[in-house]
Amino acid sequence: MNPPKPVTIELEVTEFPTARQAVEHARGHGGRAIYLGARNLVVRDRDAEWLVTARVEFAYLCDHHGQIVTVPVNG
Repeated sequence: MNPPKPVTIELEVTEFPTARQAVEHARGHGGRAIYLGARNLVVRDRDAEWLVTARVEFAYLCDHHGQIVTVPVNG
């Protein structure tokens, strides 16, 4: 049996220095704010769904009554 071949997946991301900036950008321009690999990112909705389906560990970034919180996914 042959081992699985590596797959390269490219996601279009925009990185921000803070989680709040990522959340505000996603709110104003669409997409989802996520925390992945110690980075605050905004990805397209379909890319966030792909990450969930692929069982990649990350967290959604959300504004909860003025406080930025993380919601773990696949963790």
